Amino acid sequence: MTLDDLRTFVAVCEAGSLSAVARAQHRTQSAVSQHVRRLEQELGLRLLERRPRGVTPTHAGRILHTAAAEGIGGIDLALRRLRGLLDGEAGSLRITTGATTVRHFMAEAVVAYRERYPRVSLEFQTENSSSGCFAALAADDADLAWITIGPAVRGIEQRPVVELPWVLAVRDDDPLAGKSAVGPGDLAGIQHIRLPGNSTSGSRLDSQLPRLGVPPASASATSVADWDTAVLLAELGLGHALVPAMPGPPPAGRVRLVPVPALPPLPVGWAVRRWDALSPLARAFAEAVDQSLTARSGPEAETASGRGTARQGGPGMGQVAE
Repeated sequence: MTLDDLRTFVAVCEAGSLSAVARAQHRTQSAVSQHVRRLEQELGLRLLERRPRGVTPTHAGRILHTAAAEGIGGIDLALRRLRGLLDGEAGSLRITTGATTVRHFMAEAVVAYRERYPRVSLEFQTENSSSGCFAALAADDADLAWITIGPAVRGIEQRPVVELPWVLAVRDDDPLAGKSAVGPGDLAGIQHIRLPGNSTSGSRLDSQLPRLGVPPASASATSVADWDTAVLLAELGLGHALVPAMPGPPPAGRVRLVPVPALPPLPVGWAVRRWDALSPLARAFAEAVDQSLTARSGPEAETASGRGTARQGGPGMGQVAE
């Protein structure tokens, strides 16, 4: 039984799939299976049960998974601290998120962090979805992930930092462009530009619109892979885009972002495997981002790591892992 065996077993339990872990770790599925078989042979117990879709741990597997996940988290924390003792304030930090998150959420924090920790190597990895970020965390390919907060995920801790109000992106010559806000009645007649159906933001929007009496986007509507593209298509006059307002100045050009107060804000923030197992360098980076966003939101705002959640009101645009 090796630490690699246990790491792989924990990843399989949390992903619920041998093939998903194989893809995330850039291994073959047989190599992943071999780690699990070695554990089963040594323990003399079945640890995984195959299902029509993926695998699930047996009773014995759940016992081992709980103990191994806690133990590996403690070992990872100890190793990071030991490396910190060896290197001083040096090391590496891996953050996974959407393509434009750094520019919209982290720019000031990255500069401040670099000044404080000049010897730390920062690696930003791009994922197109929260599930991709979760897989990177489970495979220990990332230390932190910036995501759209969604339903609970086994083996992942999510922490909201800011709430993004929804806006309607329209071309400046659209009849709705001159409004100070749009309501359900205005939304009933819009020509949707659809967000990805498999994204957290798209799923949340699809669930909220019917509650307001607004028909969801049809299957034939123009669809996009990210929020920035949705705004661009609205500017080109291809339709209307319901998107979260992002920190920063409003976009330039012939597009207007009109608030939609009837829609609940969209929370975004951090995802990690375990907060108490984060290295000091990773915790310092997360705190730098939280503090930067709080400062940009005004002195009265608080981040979720304080007494509340900061709300971003400035309608800039960007993309997190959705």
